[in-house]
Amino acid sequence: MSRWRPPATPASKYITPQGYRHMNEELQFLWKTKRPEITRSVQEAAAQGDRSENAEYIYGKKMLREIDARVRFLSRRLDDMVVVDRAPEDTSKVYFGAYVELEEEDGSRRVYRLVGPDESDGQKGWVSVDSPLARALLKKQVDDEVSVEVPSGLKHWCISRIWYDYSETP
Repeated sequence: MSRWRPPATPASKYITPQGYRHMNEELQFLWKTKRPEITRSVQEAAAQGDRSENAEYIYGKKMLREIDARVRFLSRRLDDMVVVDRAPEDTSKVYFGAYVELEEEDGSRRVYRLVGPDESDGQKGWVSVDSPLARALLKKQVDDEVSVEVPSGLKHWCISRIWYDYSETP
């Protein structure tokens, strides 16, 4: 038995200005604050002598590897991103960055925002543009019905409102 897995489908390269700013802030924090701090602690631990049994040294080196991997990922990902900072010409349809108010069959309403995969957040109602719900919503208009297969079965919504707001800050 091998550990090989088929390659993952590439994630969308779109991101909102807020998402880009958040990822860039994380990169700067890791590179300019966290990494030098961990490097100092590893140097101090190394100065204590035997490194093979020095838990602080071993843990610090592990942390540095994790930080370096995340920094590489963020750097590459940010270089490839396309920042979508304005609403589309046709704001009557759902596109990337849209806020969409959906009405369920029981009359309850919920607002979702279509964002990039790096900034999706279920607590805020921000769904990845690659998700099944977002794909079902794309290019739909107000009063269109949307159906998505969820673990509990087929779920139906009606689009009650669409808007775009790039002026807000997170």
